[in-house]
Amino acid sequence: MRFTKLILDKAGAAVITFISWVIILVLMLAFNADGELIAAVTIIYFAASILRLIIEYIRKHGFYSQLETNLSELDKKYLLPETLEPPSFAEGELIYEVMRETSKSMCENIAGFKRSSSDFREYIELWVHEIKLPISSLMLMCHNDGEQGEKYVSQLKRIDDYVENVLYYVRSENAEKDYVIKETSLKRAFTNIAMKHREVLLQSEVTLSSKGLDVNVMTDSKWLEYILGQLLSNSMKYFSADRTPEITVTAEEMSDRTELHFRDNGIGIPAADIPYIFEKSFTGANGRSRARSTGMGLYIVKSLCDRLGHSIAVTSDQGRYTEITITFGKNDMFRLGGNLT
Repeated sequence: MRFTKLILDKAGAAVITFISWVIILVLMLAFNADGELIAAVTIIYFAASILRLIIEYIRKHGFYSQLETNLSELDKKYLLPETLEPPSFAEGELIYEVMRETSKSMCENIAGFKRSSSDFREYIELWVHEIKLPISSLMLMCHNDGEQGEKYVSQLKRIDDYVENVLYYVRSENAEKDYVIKETSLKRAFTNIAMKHREVLLQSEVTLSSKGLDVNVMTDSKWLEYILGQLLSNSMKYFSADRTPEITVTAEEMSDRTELHFRDNGIGIPAADIPYIFEKSFTGANGRSRARSTGMGLYIVKSLCDRLGHSIAVTSDQGRYTEITITFGKNDMFRLGGNLT
């Protein structure tokens, strides 16, 4: 709070003060007061008015300066009253109490929203676990039904993948509560995903190859397998009909990081869509031409990579290939301190 602002704010009071002095001056002249008395009264009158402004500024300056500073530095603005000392002037006390009540109401609303969101996530997780049981039973029945049943396995697998997406999307909002950072074999994670999708890969006649995966990275094995599964499923949606589908996964180990490259020879991504492919519900030109796209898979992958501390990037040449690169940082702190939960 600046002194000049206080003076401008008190402009009306200053006019009244001046008019009052004129009235006092007229009265003193009417009673034939001598010049020394008039001068003394004038000096005392205006000195008292200025002193009152200075005292008011000093009392208010600390509170308003702290208010402005804390407001600019706080990320969660509704917590502002908790960072302030109660002011010593009436106007400030009123403002302070209003902010405290507003903050209290906001916190109560946020707490209610969090409870509602938590209940919804718990219900979704329960629903996913329940719905997976009949899906697994149907897949087993199809396997036992010979060639006739095999026709339905791929569709059941798609349903299972979509259900799993729902679960991982819900959990991705609080992934830090459900991961364990430790040394994880890229080869084992990729092998598990390849085995999980082997039937679809065989049916689609996909050529799957890997190179340099005999390295360990610091990550959560379960989330990494989900990420790789999403990349594999995404590649299989956008294969080109005029050539044999190929997926190549390679790892490149460096002094400060390990890069995992996931490349396919599909239809590629238009250059205009690349900056937005990790955005929620973005389907792009390829998604609009192929009804199977939801725009959620890569969004979840990006969210999980961010929470795990990995970076992810994409390069593509439309009509030739798409390559997604995940970068795992190296940090000996995890090895010294054990697993992070």
